[in-house]
Amino acid sequence: MRITDVYNSKAVAIFQSEVASNKDAYLGEALFPTRKKMGLDLKWIRTSKGLPVSLSPSAFDTVSTIRSREGFKMDETEMAYFKESMLVKEQDRQDMLRVQDSSDPYAKEVLSHIFDDANTLIAGAKVVPERMRMSLLANANGHPSISISANGATYAYNYDPNNDYSTNNFTDVGGVQSTNYWTDTTNSDPMKDIADAQDKVEQDTGVRPTNMIVSKATMNLLKQNAKIKSAILAQNVSANIFMTDARVKELFANELGINVIVYTKLYKNESNQAKKFYPDGMATLIPDNTLGNTWYGVTPEEATLLEDANYDCTIIDGIAVTVANSVDPVQTKTIASEIVLPSFENLKQTYMLKVASSVTY
Repeated sequence: MRITDVYNSKAVAIFQSEVASNKDAYLGEALFPTRKKMGLDLKWIRTSKGLPVSLSPSAFDTVSTIRSREGFKMDETEMAYFKESMLVKEQDRQDMLRVQDSSDPYAKEVLSHIFDDANTLIAGAKVVPERMRMSLLANANGHPSISISANGATYAYNYDPNNDYSTNNFTDVGGVQSTNYWTDTTNSDPMKDIADAQDKVEQDTGVRPTNMIVSKATMNLLKQNAKIKSAILAQNVSANIFMTDARVKELFANELGINVIVYTKLYKNESNQAKKFYPDGMATLIPDNTLGNTWYGVTPEEATLLEDANYDCTIIDGIAVTVANSVDPVQTKTIASEIVLPSFENLKQTYMLKVASSVTY
């Protein structure tokens, strides 16, 4: 039995579907649905008002740095390109021979290990767009932007080059008086901050935000807040109540029509450090509708190899998964690559609040 009989890109896709069915989806996948675009042209990536994202050009086959420039002078460029691979080495291939003997107790374990490598690559590829989407929704300086750096390359995209969003759709609640920060649980007034933000978005767009994204740490601040406790106590006959997420969410739903979303998912960055997708110290108001799209372009692997019978390439959720075999050394390489960037058409229907003096990912 050959390794290609049991391990190929289509088998990886089937395995990934089975694994994904048991996992919770990323929040950003619902807010920015996946769409596919042929080529690398970014003139169709839009923010609000139909304006294109301001980007600088990049080049393939080089260690390149992409940085945004002020103004909307460019109307096309290239999306961020990400690629990583893992090898089935010669020793692994020897282990794969065990598959020929179905009675070998280690055969299933060996196959599982090989497929786990592919799953690791795909899971890592899915982290990239979620980092981008959450970066657009929570930025300490109020600018929807993306910045990812690794291996000498920096992708930095500015969705607010004219400071329009940071001026009209962002508030540092402690900017005037530090006691307004939600970390001051005695004096701050989160419900007023949120209601004011809702009013501003509705006044400007006609759409009233009905959802608020926060981290678990920020939710804990809301549970400790004196004014929120007082509001909840006023609605209960008992003099003492146990403050829970559910009680706070019920209050916000009843009084402000806000659904509080506590987003707690983590990932490991390029330095292998655990990080939050959505940071502590921020709160983002969003409407019920989608905010934009997660656009995937055609990677070089997809463009070159998908129609080549000598190579094995399958597209999984916009990610190109290629399985390639070499003769010397005898190895099988699994490559996961993607070209991806979100659009943000409904940016003006959102509002960012910086609710603590420091924002921590």
